Amino acid sequence: MEKNQYLDMFIDESKEHLQAMNDNLLKLENSPENVAIVNEIFRSAHTLKGMAATMGYEDLASLTHIMENVLDGIRNHKISVSSDILDVVFEAVDDLEAMVLSIASGGDGRRDVTKVVAQLEKIEKGERLEAQKTKEEISSTFVVKDSEQSSTAETYDDFEVTVLTQATEQGFHVNQIHISLREDCILKAARVFMVFEVLEQVGEIIKSTPTVDALEEENFDYDFTVTLITKESSVEVRNRILKVSEIENVEVKTIDINNYKSTNGTEKVTEDNIPPLKDTVEEVGSDKQTHNNEKNQEEKANNPASKTIRVNIERLDILMNLFEELVIDRGRLEQIARDLKSSELTETVEHMSRISGDLQNIILNMRMVPVEQVFNRFPRMVRGLAKDLNKKVHLEIIGAETELDRTVIDEIGDPLVHLLRNSIDHGVETPSSRLSVGKTEEGNITLRAYHSGNHVFIEVSDDGAGINRDKVLKKAIDSGVITKESEKNLTNRQVYELLFSSGLSTADEITDVSGRGVGLDVVKNKIESLGGNVTVDSVLGEGTTFSIQLPLTLSIISVMLVEVQSEKYAIPLSSIIETAIVKDEDILAAHNQKVIDFRGSVVPLINLTDFFDVPKTRDQDAYHSIVIVRKGEKMAGLVVDSFIGQQEIVLKSLGNYLTNVFAISGATILGDGQVALIVDCNALIK
Repeated sequence: MEKNQYLDMFIDESKEHLQAMNDNLLKLENSPENVAIVNEIFRSAHTLKGMAATMGYEDLASLTHIMENVLDGIRNHKISVSSDILDVVFEAVDDLEAMVLSIASGGDGRRDVTKVVAQLEKIEKGERLEAQKTKEEISSTFVVKDSEQSSTAETYDDFEVTVLTQATEQGFHVNQIHISLREDCILKAARVFMVFEVLEQVGEIIKSTPTVDALEEENFDYDFTVTLITKESSVEVRNRILKVSEIENVEVKTIDINNYKSTNGTEKVTEDNIPPLKDTVEEVGSDKQTHNNEKNQEEKANNPASKTIRVNIERLDILMNLFEELVIDRGRLEQIARDLKSSELTETVEHMSRISGDLQNIILNMRMVPVEQVFNRFPRMVRGLAKDLNKKVHLEIIGAETELDRTVIDEIGDPLVHLLRNSIDHGVETPSSRLSVGKTEEGNITLRAYHSGNHVFIEVSDDGAGINRDKVLKKAIDSGVITKESEKNLTNRQVYELLFSSGLSTADEITDVSGRGVGLDVVKNKIESLGGNVTVDSVLGEGTTFSIQLPLTLSIISVMLVEVQSEKYAIPLSSIIETAIVKDEDILAAHNQKVIDFRGSVVPLINLTDFFDVPKTRDQDAYHSIVIVRKGEKMAGLVVDSFIGQQEIVLKSLGNYLTNVFAISGATILGDGQVALIVDCNALIK
């Protein structure tokens, strides 16, 4: 089998099954008697095992099989669910995830899992003797007779006899293949599956003894027999099977079907009512004889076809880049239509704008994915961290279906990890501390996402101890973040925002888990690099809430185009509160800074001509065009020379030669071919 052809699908589906196992294991811990949950976990593990065995990743398949034994004991009430047992199963899932990641990065998926295997086997041996006896009793029913015995050792019904007769007449060989596995074979079902894969490449399997179901459930010793119709020689068939590892012996015997009598004389199957040869083969893993294939095909015809396909994200990126070029050309055509004042051209361009607008929405929606893809890994992380800190924490996730652009989704995972770790470590108190202040011993953390306008908000809140203002101020002064004199003028929110200063931590001692402050500057920098912002609010003794505001997409944004002298700049609409015209006499001075009174608030002014050192080509007017922008609770007024208007633009990077240009997040090409720089309002406001 050509593995590369299916590798991406294997990795994607493996990750889905592992995530499902993690989610259901967490549910099982809360509902240990719910067998339905155990069955869901077992199905995911069983499917993963089969896929891994088919792809040849034996370590992955073997560990999954051993974990399956424990799950089987749980669902058959032979093993009682406990936190300690689930810890071991979670550890096994971690190893499986590491193996899949190894495969995804080009590795072989091998990993030393001796420790976790020993723990799983120890758990299984709790009821091992009784379970083993039951298994042996079941297995004895399916003992396969040696192929060297009389030809009547294998029997066929009327249907099978007719199929085999027809195959012989068409020039096929009918082979009885007796296969023996090595007694030290760990994963018998996987070996059987791989043998079936090999045989299906050279012919059609008509019958297996024991049945496929029994083989799949490992209800056999180490021998099984397969009846195969093929045009390959017996030697070739045997050599192919021996390439599968852990095969002890293979005996291939070509038989004459006329020497075999039917076991069922009640119904005569004739060539008139036999289905085509291809439809009579028993499918691996199926629990129905495939002469019901006609009925199955009818059922499939009545079911609606799947309307979902997997698309590589790189293809969507290429599509997005092509559309971005189309947006630039659209702006150019709009400019030409205005210059020529042609009604026909204007009408055509307007229609093109509407069509391209719809196309833009479709492409953006194709790139939108639910934040669930990031959120679903946090319950497991919270559980493990809480156990390490001897705390009881319940994580509630709200709005996991909220969608964000794929490029944003890929970047927000690490900031959220920092916030959750901080909430668990120094937000939620220990059970005894919570009980002493009248709270429940289990702390609550809420992870919430929701849309608002063109933004997505993500909140991480806890009902813990809250932030101690005095403690933060003391740490900030000791660290040199603020001076002793300035602390009196700070509001509570301004004090809390000091937590985002680099190097500031309120932790009394250094631990593996950071205190509030460690990593929060990383959170702030990452979120702002995505065009968003993060704020924090807290009530001492009641809890803390971190709020992240993010744009829906980073590629195409709406901006206000402005002129600064003879140059054009773009200011993102997401940062703009409003625009205004201000007279000279309305501009005041405070602490060597020009300010204006904007709706009762003092707003500092930033003259973009001076700030960006733009060559002066026009005289200063008595009236000033002001763009009021904000970052969180802070505001600033950007002084420009004129407003051009609102426009959708494509955000382009400045390239490798112009990295880290202060207060400029990128550039765009306008309809007239000019380049306009995009102002980073978050960097401007301090």
